[in-house]
Amino acid sequence: MIRWLQQEGGEGRFNSSFFRNDENEDELIVYANSDHPDFMEYAEKCVEAFNNLSVPVINEICQKLISCAQEGGGLNEEFELPALDNPLDILNYCWFMVLYVGMESKDDEIAYAVEGEGEWGENIGFVIKNDSVVYVGADYLDYMENAH
Repeated sequence: MIRWLQQEGGEGRFNSSFFRNDENEDELIVYANSDHPDFMEYAEKCVEAFNNLSVPVINEICQKLISCAQEGGGLNEEFELPALDNPLDILNYCWFMVLYVGMESKDDEIAYAVEGEGEWGENIGFVIKNDSVVYVGADYLDYMENAH
């Protein structure tokens, strides 16, 4: 459930069931295009889908986050990802703050981008469409059609 802070601006907050923010808390921000007449309903659907990502999808996101961390290219050149026992352990080295609702999606499609940052000093994110990972990496907003 979204707590709308600015309905006219399409900004709200919600509790994430899995991913954490930079303070290791579960509250994230959601942005949706408030010019769209159904933005609140659609944003709620996106948040619900996000909070119900399947274990295989979460694992895929984490595997790709590990690849991003290993590739380097971030501002923190001294960061070296230690060996991880479990792909989910990558979440100890990154966090997420914002879910952007993809308002230009087809009626039956749930699409959103999630923005965060890694300790390696790079903005990172991932894009989900219909419970499938579309992209994980630094250029996440390029994969969204009119992300708000």
